[in-house]
Amino acid sequence: MVHDVAITGFGVLTAFGFGEQALLDGVFAGRSGFTPVTRFDPTPYRAGHAATYEGEGPEIPGVPVKPGVTPGQAEVLLACAAAALDMAGTDGRGAPVLLGTNGDHSAGPDFWAAGGAHSATDPRTLDSAAARLPQLLAAELGLGEPRLAFVNACVAGTNALARGAALIRRGAADTVLCGGAHLVTEDVFAKFDSGRALSPEDAVRPFDSGRQGLLHGDGVAVLVLEAADRARARGAAAVARLTGWGMSADAHHVIQPHPRGDGLANAARAALRRAGAAPERIGYVNAHGTGTPLNDVAETAALHQVFGAGPRSVPVSSTKSSTGHMLEATGAVEAVITALALREGLLPPTIGGREPDPACDLDQVRDTARPARITHALSLNAAFGGVNAALLLERP
Repeated sequence: MVHDVAITGFGVLTAFGFGEQALLDGVFAGRSGFTPVTRFDPTPYRAGHAATYEGEGPEIPGVPVKPGVTPGQAEVLLACAAAALDMAGTDGRGAPVLLGTNGDHSAGPDFWAAGGAHSATDPRTLDSAAARLPQLLAAELGLGEPRLAFVNACVAGTNALARGAALIRRGAADTVLCGGAHLVTEDVFAKFDSGRALSPEDAVRPFDSGRQGLLHGDGVAVLVLEAADRARARGAAAVARLTGWGMSADAHHVIQPHPRGDGLANAARAALRRAGAAPERIGYVNAHGTGTPLNDVAETAALHQVFGAGPRSVPVSSTKSSTGHMLEATGAVEAVITALALREGLLPPTIGGREPDPACDLDQVRDTARPARITHALSLNAAFGGVNAALLLERP
């Protein structure tokens, strides 16, 4: 028996604060989350801004936030998981847990400053092993197996959701906790800055002629995926249905996307096929949209492959212009944003643009949210090494 997959709960953190209302008041209101970096000294770097949570807006339950101190991924994941289970109305007992995370690197600077002398037993140092975080979450909440960490960069959270949905569809689980986590730390920031991938501005401008790069952002999201028939039987309301997913690897380049967007187009087509949905059913695309010169043109080419060339094919926006790029967490957070777009009948905007790039010939939702009663939406992500992923969500 093939089971439909419902999203019955979620917990989420971005620079705007904890919970869905923070997303509605931030991303959907067209606000920027970028502020000068205070978590560490940014003066050695070309970039100086990020979208970090510094205690403004709704607080993270049970997690005190101090200026200049990065909260622990485990703490924030636990708060998001508890919120997701509460929304879903289930305890999740025995459910698998699948997370996109590269580990908690908040202890990195302390470790190197101490020469590794006394940090080996610091819990934050142990948490830098990505596999430790789903184990901790499972231990705290009584979750089951498998307990998996996906570490393939910017598609990690998306892959976690796709794998969780696949478990449910084939009947291997009836409930799965999936998500992703990335909190801005200096070591990861420095790597991207040294590669000149970060924007020297205080904004990210996806699909804009003046775009200069991405900026990092805090992001954590945990979603409860559930067999739709089980959810109905216990009277649980679905936020959205996860009906399609696709993954691909074009192996074009270690960093650069395929210029024709072949890999991302293949992932999107796979999601459509799995959902049994024609391209014309899609009412919105939450694009990967990093604001980098190569990515945005390649993604435009991919969208043209799937939906046809020209700006009137399907509304598109990149919410990274508000939240920043949340790396391993980005697919999980953007799945929540896409689900809210379906529920609210409101398409979140790309902000910060000045002049649309003619090479990015898309129907862009720019500056302000666009009312639209849609039934199907795609969320796209791509990562280094030519890996790509797509999720297709439907309004229940």
